[in-house]
Amino acid sequence: MRYKKIKGADFVKVTMHNAPLDTNSEPPVVGESFPEFSLENDRQQRVTLQGLNGKYVLISVVPNINTRVCSLSTKKFNERVDNFPNIDFLTISTNTADEQKNWCAAENVSEMQLLSDAQGSFGKQLGLYISDKGIDARSVWIIDHAGKIVYRELIGEQSNEPDYAAALTFLEQH
Repeated sequence: MRYKKIKGADFVKVTMHNAPLDTNSEPPVVGESFPEFSLENDRQQRVTLQGLNGKYVLISVVPNINTRVCSLSTKKFNERVDNFPNIDFLTISTNTADEQKNWCAAENVSEMQLLSDAQGSFGKQLGLYISDKGIDARSVWIIDHAGKIVYRELIGEQSNEPDYAAALTFLEQH
């Protein structure tokens, strides 16, 4: 199941283990500009979209890096980073930067940059924040060199993995 837009509503309906949840608003669509953000990485440095120097960017948003599916999806994208030297791969979660740093060390993930949305500001700005759980909804975004959204996958059932092949095939073709 992908996400469900409720007619006339300004939010998206998702589920977690089949329990319904709402995001805070409607996320942007392909063709729109991706909102500027400023998030902390595990080295306590601020990372911004503008600071990524006009490269293509794959952003994997996960609810909690310390859960099975979030961990698995981050590792799967991390394994493919070397195939795309001109593309930045980011994972954003609502974990703290220290939690992310500890996870990276434990899981031997070094190629992907993890960014902390511990305050939920990124999720709220993007329409992905699930206030009932204090997490961002699982999704995958590809942003082009001009900051436009060129690929978007919103995962409706939060315990499901994203479509890795679709995102990576899109990158290979662009």
